[in-house]
Amino acid sequence: MLRRYFVWLLAGVIALPAAADRYELGTLTITYPWSRTTAPGMPMGVAYLTITNNGKVPDALVAANTPVAARVEFHQTSFADGMARMRPLQEIVVAPGKTVKIEPGGIHLMLVDLESALVTGKRVPLTLEFRLAGRITVELDVETGDSPPAAEHSQPPK
Repeated sequence: MLRRYFVWLLAGVIALPAAADRYELGTLTITYPWSRTTAPGMPMGVAYLTITNNGKVPDALVAANTPVAARVEFHQTSFADGMARMRPLQEIVVAPGKTVKIEPGGIHLMLVDLESALVTGKRVPLTLEFRLAGRITVELDVETGDSPPAAEHSQPPK
């Protein structure tokens, strides 16, 4: 009996890091919020995350803010004729039953006029505002590379 309890306890401790990268707001699930390290003096940073709408109606990310930047803008990168183009977005719509990946090379959040460098290993608060679900503050893991560390171990819902 004690051994079974220990196994369940150990499984719960192993699952804690994954739970820390998952946020629930109404019918929305936000996973893997992260950012890249920036050099001192760099005025821009980025934020990435995944949003899944488990509801029956569309919702949209309409605003975001963080205390480490003057403002947060939504952009989408596209590639045509060998050129990358970035265009601003007014909102990021998440259809019912769908997942939107805010990731390198696609839709991303620009952290404009950073107050200081984003440092590897630190966490940065980011408040997201959705049209229907409301507001939630998530923590961005500041990492080097092109993907969040959690993505190496498990995949977000499709």
